[in-house]
Amino acid sequence: MTSSRAAAGVNDVQLAASIDGATRWLLDDQHADGYWVGELEANVSITAEYLLLTHHLGIADREVWAKIVRYLRRHQHPEGYWSQWYGGPGELSTTIEAYFALKLAGEEPDAPHMARARDWVLAHGGIARARVFTKLWLALFDQYDWDRLPAMPPWLVLLPRWFPFNIYEFASWARATIVAITVVFSLRPTATVPAGAGVQELWCDPRQRRDFAVRRPRNPLSWSGFFWHLDSVLRLLERNHVRPLHHRALGTAERWLLDRQEADGSWGGIQPPWVYAILALRALGYPLDHPVVRQGLDGFRSFTREEPPPDEADPPGARMLWTEPCLSPVWDTCLAAIALRDAGLPADHPALVRAGEWMLQEQVFSGGDWQVKNPDTPPGGWAFEFENDVYPDMDDSAYVLVALDDIALPDEAAKRRAIDAGLRWTLSMQSEDGGWGAFDVDNKAEFLTQIPFADFGATIDPPTADVTAHVLELLGRLGYRGEFPPAKRALRFLADLQEPDGSWWGRWGVNYLYGLGAVLPALEALGESMSQPAVLKAVDWLHRHQLPDGGWGEGCETYAEPRRAGAGPSTPSQTAWALMALIAAGEAESETVARGVRYLMDRQRQDGTWDEPEFTGTGFSTDFMINYHLYRHYFPLMALGRYQQALAPA
Repeated sequence: MTSSRAAAGVNDVQLAASIDGATRWLLDDQHADGYWVGELEANVSITAEYLLLTHHLGIADREVWAKIVRYLRRHQHPEGYWSQWYGGPGELSTTIEAYFALKLAGEEPDAPHMARARDWVLAHGGIARARVFTKLWLALFDQYDWDRLPAMPPWLVLLPRWFPFNIYEFASWARATIVAITVVFSLRPTATVPAGAGVQELWCDPRQRRDFAVRRPRNPLSWSGFFWHLDSVLRLLERNHVRPLHHRALGTAERWLLDRQEADGSWGGIQPPWVYAILALRALGYPLDHPVVRQGLDGFRSFTREEPPPDEADPPGARMLWTEPCLSPVWDTCLAAIALRDAGLPADHPALVRAGEWMLQEQVFSGGDWQVKNPDTPPGGWAFEFENDVYPDMDDSAYVLVALDDIALPDEAAKRRAIDAGLRWTLSMQSEDGGWGAFDVDNKAEFLTQIPFADFGATIDPPTADVTAHVLELLGRLGYRGEFPPAKRALRFLADLQEPDGSWWGRWGVNYLYGLGAVLPALEALGESMSQPAVLKAVDWLHRHQLPDGGWGEGCETYAEPRRAGAGPSTPSQTAWALMALIAAGEAESETVARGVRYLMDRQRQDGTWDEPEFTGTGFSTDFMINYHLYRHYFPLMALGRYQQALAPA
């Protein structure tokens, strides 16, 4: 044992036992079909909106609602609010939606928990300060004036692809949501609420009801100012029933939605477009028993989870129910497979073979929206979910290919064909600046982030450091080096994005730790010099941000407050990202790494896994954060396995 390991209390026997325990836990968690899928936890608005949807459609189930009420009350802060992530501050829109859902479910308005929520909302600006999506939900129940919402005319779907403002310039998730919402905004389906279940008491001042949903921009000459004035014109036309190409646009939107429903009933495999598509089709006259609507609702129910509440005060047999915004089997499976290989499982282990064959079956060979900007490349990527053939993505494709390349399958020829097709597709999705976005090529029309409707701030999908690094890591694992033209362009892209302090901002994980955890292993895989200044600055950042307990951690608030980068509490997944970055940079024998390994070993549970209530995944930075429940497991296993390999005798 080296002195640094001895100082941290790491020995080979304990390390091997920790890896073995984590390996056994992960093997036990594998589904019989070969995949892994962990819970994808988000904020309570996802579940509150499910309750609102079932009421709006007239399919309320009081037993289900009672379970949702238990879930919502379980996650309410003692001060009355609900937050966007574990330990986060109160969030106004989420709290309004949860409060409204509880009222619809029959909670007494004067109950202490309801009074606390109401007081908190009023103290923070009330409905007037809520985001546009929350005001849309209120309008669906006649609790907000449709005319005060930003315009979303259905003829947006008719704008040609060469026009700067067309639906294919929006990110995939925003695009699918917007098409459905144009129908909802046009037809304005409004449900009634029981007497006393409205939320008009959440207005701080009744006069605010006449105000526009979005504040006037300070600079009238900015893009936000331009869209503000354009929106004023569009709303004036709407109020005067001037609706160019109205019926044709609704028909186009309807066909667009029908063409993109997935086999599981979803749209894009995620909650927002799924919910709004169902509302849109109902507004268009589709009955509840229509196959498309029925399939959508049946599929949505598969996203619900149930478990007993942890409080002894609940009656025996009580259950909580909540909905996930998405399912992540492809992402979980490829990362679990990589972790098991890092832990030393042989390439032909039966669990890995089953995982590899399952991943082969999930390769997407049908067309999708990505072809609008990339029409000449055959498909061949992978999506995040069980069913999402329209939107394969770069992150999943890159890491599935990494995993497959390292698994020995009975049909190696089929595997090589899949890898060749996947690599060809992934390379074709590189943007002009050298980077990769998640779902589309060159989806970076920044001006679209300023439209009044987009106050959630995630309307585009530009190339980012973390996704680009994952593709580069794939290239390196397949034997390519930095001189390979696509890799060379991507390396320049990463160099331009490095922060002055040496870190990289993380788009899909929290935050700078995720960026560093992606970039340094990618550089090492490509054979880049790990003594170059950019790497040394990154390594120094990681050394400086190790926390006193030996781990690393970073809160979701760093997206709004970058000065808090690298501030704890420590988490197993973020500690693993930091360790893998340092090990890739040649720091495996440092005391910093040994202390990080000790942190993971000390916090491992008896059953081989780790606890991590913190949210370390990102949906929309600052607006929508995620706790991937398997991040706490396969990333620490990767880090421990790579540490063991790095220190093994040559």
